[in-house]
Amino acid sequence: MAQIPGATTTTQAVHGFSNKKQGFALISLTSLFFMWGFITALNDILIPHLKGIFDLNYTQANLIQFCFFGAYFIVSIPAGMLVKKIGFQGGIAFGLFTAALGCLLFIPAATLATYWMFLGALFVLASGITILQVAANPLVTLLGDPQKASSRLTMTQAFNSLGTTIAPIIGGFLLFSAVQSNVESEAEKVILPYIMLAVMLCLLAFYFIKIKLPSGQEDQVANTDESSKEISSMGSLLKNRHLVLGALAIFTYVGAEVSIGGLLINFLGEKHIANMPMSVAANYIAYYWGGAMVGRFIGAILMQKIPARILLTINCLASVTLILIAILGSGPLAMWSILLVGLCNSIMFPTIFSLGVHGLGANTSQGSGLLCLAIVGGAIIPVLQGVLADSIGLQLSFILPLLCYLYIAYFALYGSTPRQSTSPTKTTGVVL
Repeated sequence: MAQIPGATTTTQAVHGFSNKKQGFALISLTSLFFMWGFITALNDILIPHLKGIFDLNYTQANLIQFCFFGAYFIVSIPAGMLVKKIGFQGGIAFGLFTAALGCLLFIPAATLATYWMFLGALFVLASGITILQVAANPLVTLLGDPQKASSRLTMTQAFNSLGTTIAPIIGGFLLFSAVQSNVESEAEKVILPYIMLAVMLCLLAFYFIKIKLPSGQEDQVANTDESSKEISSMGSLLKNRHLVLGALAIFTYVGAEVSIGGLLINFLGEKHIANMPMSVAANYIAYYWGGAMVGRFIGAILMQKIPARILLTINCLASVTLILIAILGSGPLAMWSILLVGLCNSIMFPTIFSLGVHGLGANTSQGSGLLCLAIVGGAIIPVLQGVLADSIGLQLSFILPLLCYLYIAYFALYGSTPRQSTSPTKTTGVVL
């Protein structure tokens, strides 16, 4: 068990903010997690829809994921600086308005039936989501007992998974409910869903402007040691070994999760696996993403008793075992093994995130930006697995996400303990 330098000994992470108010703030923040999960999962519907409209090949269609996840890489660090300047609450409102703008840009893209305009709109939308994540994730970790930070973030991420589970159902109904005869009419079918999203995002933005949220600034300064107070540049921030290793863990996790999800339909269509037609195999994706949702609720409870590092390690090793069975096996055993990886994915992102930002103090928002930047793994690792699938076969290509989970297990056991030098008199303990 490790002691986290600079953690507060109180059960109230934000000074002057009662437990009741913290609960209200946490419930409000949970709505954001649902919303950006919903928006992100709509890409799974948008890709085949636009591919059919514009007669794209798979490389061109996958530019949707590149633009979406590429925004995390480009925007995360500036977003961290922005949030540090205007505060968590201001960052949330700014992110919501930016995401709403991205949704509204779908109107000219659909009206003109121009693919590159869709990509531009997606980039703006994803930029807003990135700012939201940079602001909301660390604020959740600060709202309450620091020993339960991973548990709180896991619970809010469960509602993120609820959004990813519902979005394909609603999006599929709105986009594929009728057959149109030309490119323009098909393209314009995206207008209504994204106008509705823009309205909802704007309403949420006004709501978060009005409510009272803790800034967290006082606590970020009060609960950190002298060395972390002196961090003033990204270069010195990178000296936090656990933060850097955590960023790589986020990179590999998101990459593995997205890569597996993107190849599930093809994998289940293999003759020696399930020999399913695409229309049937698509329904089974709900087990993968739904497993993550259920696992996050379970994980939030388990982390009340089990150290986060240990639970993360167990889930990673379970993922490795399941993927190995999927690689070497066949039939229903291989099929359900790969689908069950979704259940193991459940706690990974929030746990890696909370372990990565511990002890950063006033630089928590910048550290959050670095971790969100690493989400670009969702654009890169799927491409690499695609190269492997073309060269050694689809089933064997799952060796890449297997290696990703092995690294995350290493981070959990050995890389997540902060190595910054601290003053003994300033260090209290939080066991993770």
